[in-house]
Amino acid sequence: LLLSKFHLSWKVLLKTPPLLITEFQREREREREREMSPVVSECAVAKQAERLRQDGNTCFNKHRLGAAIDAYTEAIALCPNVPVYWTNRALCHRKRNDWKRVEEDCRRAIQLDHSSVKAHYMLGLALLDKEEYSEGVKELEKALDLGTGADPKSYMVEEMWQELAKARYLEWEHESNQRGWELQTLKDACEEALREKHVIVASMMEGFADEAASANAKQLQALECVFRKAAEEDTPSEVPDYLCCRITLDIFRDPVITPSGVTYERAVILEHLKKVGNFDPITREPLTEPQLVPNLAIKEAVRAYLKKHGWAYRLE
Repeated sequence: LLLSKFHLSWKVLLKTPPLLITEFQREREREREREMSPVVSECAVAKQAERLRQDGNTCFNKHRLGAAIDAYTEAIALCPNVPVYWTNRALCHRKRNDWKRVEEDCRRAIQLDHSSVKAHYMLGLALLDKEEYSEGVKELEKALDLGTGADPKSYMVEEMWQELAKARYLEWEHESNQRGWELQTLKDACEEALREKHVIVASMMEGFADEAASANAKQLQALECVFRKAAEEDTPSEVPDYLCCRITLDIFRDPVITPSGVTYERAVILEHLKKVGNFDPITREPLTEPQLVPNLAIKEAVRAYLKKHGWAYRLE
């Protein structure tokens, strides 16, 4: 049956005029071209957008921010779903302190790529500029988590930590000032109430003025102790040693523990292993990178401490 069909098709083809065969082939070629045309067009557009991005990078490196913004804008017009075009333009706006546009471009980049470190980082800075400390800190923390996971030793991770620490300190300072004002207002009201009470009591206890004065003094002293205790968490002091790296003496950010039980800051111990040698700098025992384990207990302790003592974020 198959052989008969094969012979039949050839018979039909042989009987078809050559002109019709040629036209049929041309039509098939035109169909293939139409199918390939959108793909070729998309590739050409993507290549043009990438050339514009490179032009923008060149202009940015030459501090020609206006030209760089124009190039990135054209790239976005051609390929609006590429997040790096948005973050590159946002970086230009950041250099100009145009934080409103930084926020707009970064939000769009995050819609396209939730794991964009640069987008979360610059969005955090833009929100801090608006004094939206809570939301700004959240974005910086997100950027730091993403950046640390990708490369804990990169310069950008260090920069993000510096900005996060600064933001956390500003957030604490703002809240601390508010708490301080509220405590002082309450303290003044309590002292005034005790003074008024003393006047009333003294007038009712003629002959016992000394006792009334002594009782009032004790109450004022107790009041002072209560408010001093309430302000302790906002009073800077020394950070506990167990929360600090043994090498840098700075509070931990990403602590890791060695087989010998010593905890170090990850980036610091990795740098030691790379530049000095594969050994524990304190115990001198052999040590390699795979042996480092995240110290989650210390990390959680640091978070809890910083949550209560925001002043510890202050950088010297």
